[in-house]
Amino acid sequence: MQKRKKNWFKRPPAITVVAWAIVLLFLIRLYQVIEPLVGSGILQNGVSGPLFSGGRLTDLGNMLLTSSSYLALSLAGLVVLVAFLRMQRWSWVVLMAWTAISLLITLINYFYGDPNYLVMASNTIIAVALNQADVQRIFGIRTDTGEHIQHSA
Repeated sequence: MQKRKKNWFKRPPAITVVAWAIVLLFLIRLYQVIEPLVGSGILQNGVSGPLFSGGRLTDLGNMLLTSSSYLALSLAGLVVLVAFLRMQRWSWVVLMAWTAISLLITLINYFYGDPNYLVMASNTIIAVALNQADVQRIFGIRTDTGEHIQHSA
């Protein structure tokens, strides 16, 4: 019986770097989901107070909303990661926009005295890697003169 040869597609190193940076950001966001919930005792005791008071969020409500938004971002990041590794064109566009917005937010936080250097560094690495000519060509973002890109349906 003859063994099948595995034909693994070799990705450029920049794509691997971006994938690992996304995994790092996922883990950071997951920590940002769990840490406030553990610190306030919500995971152990459940919600023990009102979420709204006078039409506004309480501190507890604000914490739950923040943790929920980080959870949504984490899950969306995993979807984008899978699409990026499958080299879907839309994932490059979403990831570039997401990185730009995230970098802007971390820079604003930096100037207000709440820097997150790990997220800032990860976003910078992702932005640089996504702008590599080889990566842009693979995703159909950049073409050289005379080069024709076929888009898959």
